Amino acid sequence: MYREAGKTRFQLDLRRHLRSQSICDNLIHLICEIAEASKYVINAVRTGDLGVAGTSNLYGEEQLALDVLSDRILRKRLIHSGVVCNIASEEMDVVYQAQAEGPGLYSVAYDPLDGSSLVDVNLSIGTIISIYKGCDIFQEGRKQVAALYILYGPRVSMVYSVGNGVHEFTMNSLMEYTLSRENIFMEPAGDIHAPGGLRKKYTRGTENFVSYLEGKGSKLRYSGGFVPDINQVLMKGKGIFLYPALKDAPKGKLRLLFELNPMAFLIEHAGGSASNGKIPILDVKPECLDHREPVYIGCSEDVQKAVEFLALEADT
Repeated sequence: MYREAGKTRFQLDLRRHLRSQSICDNLIHLICEIAEASKYVINAVRTGDLGVAGTSNLYGEEQLALDVLSDRILRKRLIHSGVVCNIASEEMDVVYQAQAEGPGLYSVAYDPLDGSSLVDVNLSIGTIISIYKGCDIFQEGRKQVAALYILYGPRVSMVYSVGNGVHEFTMNSLMEYTLSRENIFMEPAGDIHAPGGLRKKYTRGTENFVSYLEGKGSKLRYSGGFVPDINQVLMKGKGIFLYPALKDAPKGKLRLLFELNPMAFLIEHAGGSASNGKIPILDVKPECLDHREPVYIGCSEDVQKAVEFLALEADT
């Protein structure tokens, strides 16, 4: 097989690529089931109801019909995979037990349709998946055995890692995922930044960090969607995304289990870093389904600079 500089000269399908990763058959089967479910999710996005579902999730957020449908599609596929014991979804208020604990099973945490409020203005959105061995969903992110996201944009792409590089697959006209980039790697520092949250609510350390980025010529590139913004940083191999602690929200906005852990796993395995401003995201022990953390994620030197600015704030 001939590969060069993150590209491939032939179409390698997802299952064959997974088999080259020296992982067990159950994990291969699980990731392929998730990929299959994404085909139904993208169909729902393209043709489904854009209205509200008339319900709220455990965070009190109004659920859109697409959120509920996407969650149902993924959960049903995970249950019928036969290799999943526990399921946690951003749209459910409890952990769902698919089957009793047993050997060779996995726990899955996911955000079925991150950024769904952007659908009605036709911006990119995505699905985020975190996979752990065994039936304990509340493990540190560093214990993930796989993480992936699926971006529903002008092209549908899937980015995954099982701890052996980060790889991108693109859905073709037959709705099959084929390899488009292999062993994606990030530069130490970048020249783009995607800052979430209202800037007037930033703490002094974050404000000084963003001013530092602007001072060195970093361009602002923020879409309002976590998946497309992380995808931009990762695919360009440079830059940083941040959703910091705010004056009225010291834990930030993004959830550790459903959003931060899987993205931090992918970024770290591409040579980048992810921190809550004090410690790596992947070292934070989840306390509950709603556990949130501030995040600075992207090029390692940029993330380290953010940590330094926040430390200076703490010292003053």
